Amino acid sequence: MDGPPRELNAVGSPQGSRCDRFVVMVAPQGWVFEVAAGASLVESARLAGIVLPTSCRNGTCRACLCVVTNGRVRHLIEWPGLSAEEKLEGCILPCVATPESDLRIEAPRASQALTNDPGGTGVT
Repeated sequence: MDGPPRELNAVGSPQGSRCDRFVVMVAPQGWVFEVAAGASLVESARLAGIVLPTSCRNGTCRACLCVVTNGRVRHLIEWPGLSAEEKLEGCILPCVATPESDLRIEAPRASQALTNDPGGTGVT
């Protein structure tokens, strides 16, 4: 990725205004889901039937590592398991990240949850 992630505005919101919901597009699959401000990307994706790989859910294992190509996030913990260089490249840990704008994330290992899987683990 060249340079820091580009910023998008929340749908229908003028730049700088607060929005309580944001749209996330998962590439390369093209899936879209909504996230409430303050909610983790992993949990919101699961509620929408999309599984972003996870293990620890506390920002240390890096199983969920993906790249933001458009938009901006805030990590819910002070220093997630990312190097300063990874942060500059747009890497995030969606298990401990919440959107601050609409997003486009590169998550090639994401999958769709099985319909009879209420826990959203992708396993029946």
